[in-house]
Amino acid sequence: MNAIDIRNKFLNYFKNHGHSIIPSSPLIPENDPSVLFTTAGMHPLVPYLLGEKHPEGTRLADYQKCLRTVDIDEVGDNRHLTFFEMLGNWSLGDYFKEESIKYSMEFLTKELGIPLEKLSVTCFKGDEDAPRDEETARIWKENGMPEERIYYFGKDDNWWIAGETRTLWTRYRNLL
Repeated sequence: MNAIDIRNKFLNYFKNHGHSIIPSSPLIPENDPSVLFTTAGMHPLVPYLLGEKHPEGTRLADYQKCLRTVDIDEVGDNRHLTFFEMLGNWSLGDYFKEESIKYSMEFLTKELGIPLEKLSVTCFKGDEDAPRDEETARIWKENGMPEERIYYFGKDDNWWIAGETRTLWTRYRNLL
């Protein structure tokens, strides 16, 4: 299976689960002077994650072209990239962790056929800004993920941060 096959399976899976497929936004963001390039799949959706109504509804799926240079000196290992595509399924107030994790597990194990023993997940370990994410770990376990395959990491290893995000994160968290 190649990247296009995976992308198509992903989009078809989410289309079959009521998501509208939206196109990838330009690599150079339109109407956003805060960044030079689109750096994450969520970037073009920020206005909608902050409460604007999306014309395609509350369930969306896409693949987004991204470019990152913040860690360009580390490119080439198994965690750092420059140009890549992110696959995303988005709920704009329609569903949250339970459904998202259920969809993830089903897509990975049933649609792609990845054996459960080859999968691991991470949850946030907690810090002064937010508590340890026991809820997400519980939901992963309820969906078949063995406890020994669930790892807790901090922001540096578990969150993708590109540029100043604290203000955006605080605004988004306050909407929840």
